[in-house]
Amino acid sequence: MDNTQIKPAKRLECFIADSAALIKEAQTLRYRVFAKEMGAKLKSEAEGLDYDEVDNYCDHLVVYDNANNKIVGYTRLLTEEQAKQLGRFYSQSEFNLDQVLALPGRFLEIGRTCVDPDYRGGAVLTTLWSALVEYALKGRFNYLLGCASITPGPSGFAVDAVYRNIDAKNIAPPSLQAAPSIPVPNELRCDRDESGIPPLLKAYLRFGALICGEPCWDEDFNCMDLFVLLPLDQLQERYSKHYMRDCQVSYEIENTTAL
Repeated sequence: MDNTQIKPAKRLECFIADSAALIKEAQTLRYRVFAKEMGAKLKSEAEGLDYDEVDNYCDHLVVYDNANNKIVGYTRLLTEEQAKQLGRFYSQSEFNLDQVLALPGRFLEIGRTCVDPDYRGGAVLTTLWSALVEYALKGRFNYLLGCASITPGPSGFAVDAVYRNIDAKNIAPPSLQAAPSIPVPNELRCDRDESGIPPLLKAYLRFGALICGEPCWDEDFNCMDLFVLLPLDQLQERYSKHYMRDCQVSYEIENTTAL
């Protein structure tokens, strides 16, 4: 009798989508979050999908719920090599990144991060971050970059209030400022902080990310985007220790030749 026990599948798994069907399901989730929930104006709205030219070049990282057989979390990853094929990082459509991209090292861009409304509360985002760090470690990337979006409150965009809530250590020096292509118009600004810091941006900041200057106004998505730069060697130990340890062990096992 074979007494081998089959290890049950995890409830949540995170992996790179490897089929057109999974990518389309991820784009459907993106549509639900960005168009239906946030009110974004998408060129692909008639199809019930959110996609653009970047999708053809990037890796699609998904969190999958094995109990309910569906994608519940997502982010897309654009490597330096993929960005060269595309001709740019997505963030370059909103910010001047000349000073940032002059840094020595390799860059990995994160974008379109979203979580199914029924799954918000920590587990999905934690699973996504764990897989993201593993991807970045294996790829020998030095920096994560991307845009963190903040939707307006009833009175508008509380730009100054948001920046008052960001610790000084998370503000980039002048040498790493990324000027926005479209600053938030004065008539859309307000003083009251009615939206707060969203969970994704809080996660960036806890990991030691830098906010590189003033936000860009994204009219189509009705949000202001803050450009975020995360040096991987500055991940705060209390939030990354178990991720980095597990990823390093995995990397060493997979890349060790026979003794």
